[in-house]
Amino acid sequence: MTLETVMQELEALGKERTKKIYMSNGAHEPLFGVATGQMKPIAKKIKQNQALAEQLYNTGNYDAMYFAGVIAEPKAMTEEDFERWIDSAYFYMLSDYVVAVTLAETDIAQEVADKWIASGEELKMSAGWSCYCWLLGSRPDSEFSETKLSNMLDSLKNTIHDSPERAKYAMNYFIYTVAVSYLPLHTKAVETALAVGPVEVNRDKTKSKLLSASGNIQKAVDKEQLGFKRKYVRC
Repeated sequence: MTLETVMQELEALGKERTKKIYMSNGAHEPLFGVATGQMKPIAKKIKQNQALAEQLYNTGNYDAMYFAGVIAEPKAMTEEDFERWIDSAYFYMLSDYVVAVTLAETDIAQEVADKWIASGEELKMSAGWSCYCWLLGSRPDSEFSETKLSNMLDSLKNTIHDSPERAKYAMNYFIYTVAVSYLPLHTKAVETALAVGPVEVNRDKTKSKLLSASGNIQKAVDKEQLGFKRKYVRC
């Protein structure tokens, strides 16, 4: 399939209601408003195609950029490719659910995520912490350094309340993910969540919201979800 035919198919699937939802979350024109589940039939026809993914991502159209992540070949991408992608990711649904997800399927994931977390830039930080969440939720515990993750929890505890708004979401979810999906540090993650307490985040045009890792961890414990690992990162 060519760029033109994919764009035509995506446009045909667009819905005004979905478009409004995406825009309320930070998306802007150009976009069609395609529900992610509706993209699966096109993805099945294409499977993976990095060249086409690059063309789609470069359009700046939100739906095309999202679909680029679905058909990308993560292991064909270099660190420079991911830097380009994150630089074009203008809101969290791209940084955390396209770029971070795609990065999580590579061998350079932790290395790149570490740099983004240290960058001080809101969406890079968000993508970096999110990438770790995708990794922890899908890879064996043996692939991670317990010392490193423990140090990340310590650092997070001291910085989360002063971090950029979107990064707070990802950092809060990191505590939850360590507690649920990385059993060697379950207890420490629970303690970190308690020490951090509720995290206040402010969203444009809406009231502030409180995030609680502790409450969500307890729900996962009650549902016997400890040790959860997903089979695939990308849908």
